[in-house]
Amino acid sequence: MTTVTFLSAGSRLVGFDVKGHSGYAEAGADIVCAAVTSAVRLVESTVNDVMGLCASVKVREEENLIAFRLPGGLAPGAESTCQSLLAGLMVYLTELHGEYPENIEVMEA
Repeated sequence: MTTVTFLSAGSRLVGFDVKGHSGYAEAGADIVCAAVTSAVRLVESTVNDVMGLCASVKVREEENLIAFRLPGGLAPGAESTCQSLLAGLMVYLTELHGEYPENIEVMEA
């Protein structure tokens, strides 16, 4: 199962961890893993490449783990955009959980 944990500090989303494999199908044919990976990559690319925050946003990738962290002190416009991106990711992955409850879990910490 893929477990996605969104991290918050007060009302601010500060990042997320994605761990594990969904187990929906074999590697290369797993549509749940592909959906999660695609959505996470979109957020990461938008924050790092489009917004240019790669020097301050921390992304760690290991086998079966992606960790994404926002720093404090972002400019108000960047903060607002990042919060919208993370909230949108949470909604999307929660809806994916509704379709594939045995393959993805979404939590908040």
